[in-house]
Parts: sequence; structure tokens; C-alpha cells
Amino acid sequence: MTPKARAEKAAAAMWAEDCASQSIGMEIAEVDAGRAVLTLTVQPEHCNGHGICHGGITFMLADSAFAFACNSRNQMTVAQHNSISYLAPGQLGDTLRAEACEVSLRGRSGLYDVTVTNQNGQMIAAFRGASRALKGTVFEE
Repeated sequence: MTPKARAEKAAAAMWAEDCASQSIGMEIAEVDAGRAVLTLTVQPEHCNGHGICHGGITFMLADSAFAFACNSRNQMTVAQHNSISYLAPGQLGDTLRAEACEVSLRGRSGLYDVTVTNQNGQMIAAFRGASRALKGTVFEE
């Protein structure tokens, strides 16, 4: 199996059980080994009292992209810790794009950067996640 095919199969298996990401309207745009892109169109229910995209929604989108990237090699992997910097607000109607890229993978520990942009390419947030591999796989191989 090619690395891309493995990543796609892992993403499909995870997506089938990912009620959280699906329930707010995320979509998987791309996956590959150590990489994932998820999108979300900002709806009224995603906005806070200031009328902009709630930071928790932006974080959730980045975190989900991170999850698909770090599980792309079919090794069950979870977040160890992560952080986000908000650079600009997401607006109602924006299509947000979270692109997660592997920075380092050594043993059971990984490091991933996620960039969240809007449909105009404006950077909305920068997320960094550290992962930890567990025993087990995402799907039977």
C-alpha cells in the first residue's frame, strides 16, 4: 500500500467515527503521509458574541487537521499538547482551511504545524501540536 493510500484509508476509518468534526460541518479536503487539509465554512452557530468565528471552533478545526495528519501512517496517535495563536478573526461565511504538516516524527513523538487560512489566503491562526503514538492501529492492515 502506498503512503497516500494508507493515509486515505486511515482518514476514512477515523472520519467514520468522528462525530465531533462532522457535527460542526468540517470536510476533509486532502490527506497524505504526515499531512491533512480540512475545511469549514463559518456558519452563524460558529460565531461568538462579537459576531466572529469562536476561537474554540478555529482551534477544533486545526486540532482535527492535526489528528488526521498524525494518524496518517496507521499508527494510533493522540495529542500530547498543543497551542494556537489567533492572528485574525474568521468571519461569518468564510471558508476556513486548516493545513497540517508534519515537522518531526521520532519514535513515538511527533510535531506538527497547522496553518488556518480563509478563502483569500489570509492567515487566521497558527497551531502547533505534539503527538504521542499509542499501541494499535487505526485500521486492520
